[in-house]
Amino acid sequence: MGLQEMTDQGDPIGQVVAGWVPRQRPAHMVLDGRTVRLEPLSVAHVPDLFAAYSADQAGRMWTYLAVGPFASESELAAWVGPLVSSEDPLFFAAVDRSSGKAVGIVSYLRIDPVNGSIEVGWVTWSPLMQRSAISTEAHYLLMKHAFEGLGYRRYEWKCNALNGPSMKAAARLGFTYEGTFRQAVIVKGRNRDTAWFSMIDKEWPTLRAAFEAWLKPDNFDADGRQRKRLQDFR
Repeated sequence: MGLQEMTDQGDPIGQVVAGWVPRQRPAHMVLDGRTVRLEPLSVAHVPDLFAAYSADQAGRMWTYLAVGPFASESELAAWVGPLVSSEDPLFFAAVDRSSGKAVGIVSYLRIDPVNGSIEVGWVTWSPLMQRSAISTEAHYLLMKHAFEGLGYRRYEWKCNALNGPSMKAAARLGFTYEGTFRQAVIVKGRNRDTAWFSMIDKEWPTLRAAFEAWLKPDNFDADGRQRKRLQDFR
């Protein structure tokens, strides 16, 4: 079968990405939302973060992370310190707009401007923002900046394949499961099979509309409970 015949049968060598040029890398910046502000991570956030993380008395939020739990502010500060100037991963503190307190950490990582791919990771949400509008809006702000502000083509999510809540969160947020990399890494002396998820630029308009509809104040009752699920808007 010749090249022309193969091409006529469905472009087996890949679609041309017309006009593509490498994108800029994300910078240390503030991303503002209605319920949350993402700002460059600083050691000044440590007291708030330690107080927020201390609400997880059983330490369950650290089970699948490569660090933690932290027994003191100084231990947390020792971890946060070197992260402040890092550009990949690029770390943010999630600040609750209602309290002005930092309640979590998140980052961009595996930043690939040449191919327009970027991952969200180090999702270190305290109990004060888990399963909340704050956490969902934080993800929305990062996605929006990646696709619209930077013009990236692909946005990734990876997690331990045993981490059921993270797997469910990825699906809820609109990521597509792509497969599991077996024995990918060793974390805290234990094997980690890594589940890969992604969303791509052509999917973003539909996902964006769903996020924006879900985040509207009238989708929440007086106690802050959602009236409709995020998935219901897609």
